[in-house]
Amino acid sequence: MSTQRVFVARLAGCSVFDPAGDRLGRVRDVVVVFRKDDPPRVIGLVCEIPGRRQVFLSIGRVTSIAAGQVITTGLINVRRFQQRGGEVRVLAELIGRRVFLRDGSGGAHIEDVAIERDRLGEWNVGQLFLRKPKTSASPFAKGPTTFAAWSEVRESAEPGEAQSAEQLVASYSELKPADLANALLDLPARRRLQVVSELPDDRLADALEEMPEDEQVHILDGLEDERAADILDAMEPDDAADVLAHIPEGQREELLELMEPDEADDVRALLQYLPDTAGGLMTPEPIVLSAEATVAEALALIRRHELHPALAASVFVTLPPYETPTGRLLGTVHFQRMLRYPPHERLGAIIDDTVDPVAATSSASEVARMLASYDLVSLPVVDQAHRLVGVVSVDDVLDYLLPKDWRSQDEEHDRELAQ
Repeated sequence: MSTQRVFVARLAGCSVFDPAGDRLGRVRDVVVVFRKDDPPRVIGLVCEIPGRRQVFLSIGRVTSIAAGQVITTGLINVRRFQQRGGEVRVLAELIGRRVFLRDGSGGAHIEDVAIERDRLGEWNVGQLFLRKPKTSASPFAKGPTTFAAWSEVRESAEPGEAQSAEQLVASYSELKPADLANALLDLPARRRLQVVSELPDDRLADALEEMPEDEQVHILDGLEDERAADILDAMEPDDAADVLAHIPEGQREELLELMEPDEADDVRALLQYLPDTAGGLMTPEPIVLSAEATVAEALALIRRHELHPALAASVFVTLPPYETPTGRLLGTVHFQRMLRYPPHERLGAIIDDTVDPVAATSSASEVARMLASYDLVSLPVVDQAHRLVGVVSVDDVLDYLLPKDWRSQDEEHDRELAQ
């Protein structure tokens, strides 16, 4: 049998199938252990299965890696992956690492790692794909690339030198926010901070919104106050308010002062409500229009790419002013109803007045009952003067009602290490 070679960056995201052809999950990383005189040995894959849980798949249970897919024996331990001492994740920890070529030609960064299956069926780290420093002053130029065997490189001469996180961030570019959040939480603490420092503000904000509050606070604590405020600006106001509620009051006010005034005002408005009320769960940025606005105007607004699907399901008609807290709420117009009328139709003529708003002080359980009873994805929230102050969506309620650790169960996994 000839040697089989697979580059890890291409393997990431590949589907994992059982022998019957049923899809079990996707590859997220490769786990290796270092050896004294030989290349690192592959002991398994980190796979994501339904429920966004990352589990360990022993390399001994992999029967084939080819054509962008992994075939297994069908046996997967579904307990959550926890990295053990001595184990190294290739994408999370090796990609981007600086090494030196033993031939004296200088340093380079690892851009990809090839794993190879030898004639005995064992998988080891084979060639490294390296990029050397650029030789041109042009900002668009890149350094030359080369291949090297593991034995032909050595670690950085300076112990503790920070690894480049640029390549790892690039490998995360296609991940959805929830998947990016999981990937960040699975990184070692030091590596996570390096990657966080390289992520654009909007990408980091999206990922933080998918994390438990304690993890959000931990990551924000590791940032400079100015950067933390920028991240909070980029988050949805209700999510920013949730994380700020878990920060000591003095630090919270400092961050609010550094935020953009309009964003900070929205967050302060939400912080005045208890977290288990409609006011504490809502977002203060619904789509608000006058009764004279047309169907065409409303449809144009809900088409915006950045708008959350739950917020795009309805527009709300009020008296002026049209920013929360608005004038008196007149009613709701659902997007499906708008599709049944000509573009020039006035919204005031097609209001659905059968959906009652909820008070900002209503409990989360009451909001959940109303959403379930009337098959709605969102509800308007009003104050005592019947002014629209926000909208609470079904995903906001689910986040509150589900267990705090629903995104990641604290379980141990058992697996066999190759001898």
